Amino acid sequence: MKYIDEYRDGRLANGIAHQIAAIADAARAYDFMEFCGGHTHTIARYGLEDLLPDNVRMIHGPGCPVCVLPMGRIEAAIALAMRSEITLCIYGDLMRVPGTSGSSLLKAKAAGADIRIVYSTLDALRIAEAEPEREVVFFAIGFETTTPPTALALKTAIAKKLGNFSIFCNHMLTPAAIHNILENPDARKLGTIKIDGLIGPAHVSAVIGTKPYEFFAEKFCKPVVVAGFEPLDVMQAILMLVRQINDGRHAVENQYIRAVTRLGNEKAQAELANFFDLRESFEWRGLGALPYSGLRLRPQYEVYDAEKRFSMVTSRARDNSACECAAILCGVKKPAECKLFGTVCTPDTPMGSCMVSSEGACAAHWTYRRFRAKGRLADAGRAVA
Repeated sequence: MKYIDEYRDGRLANGIAHQIAAIADAARAYDFMEFCGGHTHTIARYGLEDLLPDNVRMIHGPGCPVCVLPMGRIEAAIALAMRSEITLCIYGDLMRVPGTSGSSLLKAKAAGADIRIVYSTLDALRIAEAEPEREVVFFAIGFETTTPPTALALKTAIAKKLGNFSIFCNHMLTPAAIHNILENPDARKLGTIKIDGLIGPAHVSAVIGTKPYEFFAEKFCKPVVVAGFEPLDVMQAILMLVRQINDGRHAVENQYIRAVTRLGNEKAQAELANFFDLRESFEWRGLGALPYSGLRLRPQYEVYDAEKRFSMVTSRARDNSACECAAILCGVKKPAECKLFGTVCTPDTPMGSCMVSSEGACAAHWTYRRFRAKGRLADAGRAVA
């Protein structure tokens, strides 16, 4: 497939790996965090860590919006969906995210809740149009990448005067999370992490551009390279980071020039500014409550805000005490270091969000068998291979 296979050329990947090995200083370690779960899956799927020298280590970051959505928001959505007049429209990867006491949206649906999986915001709008007697709520979730489609849905609903459509807004902003991780190297007492540089998210950056990362490079003296999702993209980004470290530089570089610019998609940014305001605080699983890290509908659109329309209550819910999702999301631990991983926690029986999402670190390590060399799980790896 043109423009895909070219970025998956094993010969070229090995060539970049040799370049990294040739310039990596054996007297020091290089610790790089990939923020995005798409990069985590690329690294696991193509075995990129196996190509790197031992002193170049990849640290998995927050991953994806499903991974970092706090349990309390899931519980609020379940309570909403159980109301007889509500049709809750959600993306499929939310269905099995665990709530408290083993609850989930999937179990709520089995208990009679009208929960429907949609593939786009427009699907939810079509349901609202086709069933005017139902209150249709779209569970909006995502980083900056999926926020423009929510704005489009709101704009369309207003134009069509859909009085039975509303949005449960759970959009989060990646720069706030990056700032939190870099400013708290102790990862909120979960453990200490060393980060020498960052691989910046790809699709997020197509919307917001590379400019927001310049602050992190300047304040924390950390190089940032925005990279695409293909294996050669990631390998080239690692090479660029190693070169910056060796040169004593800390700049923002753009490897993903075919999709990302410095200023990003300014039209999309203008639409977001029109429909959304910053929340003063929003809770992230693993990172806690972060200031100005989430979005909400602006006051003039409150009639479309499900939280206000249905007086939704979001309380803080505790994660499973044995689940290490918080430490994994911060990069303090690897998935296989959680005692639940691969035993009671698998994609079929997830105990935490990192195993549910298609971009979660635990799901990546399980799907691509990256845990096989881990002592107690070696036999499990052979059993499912």
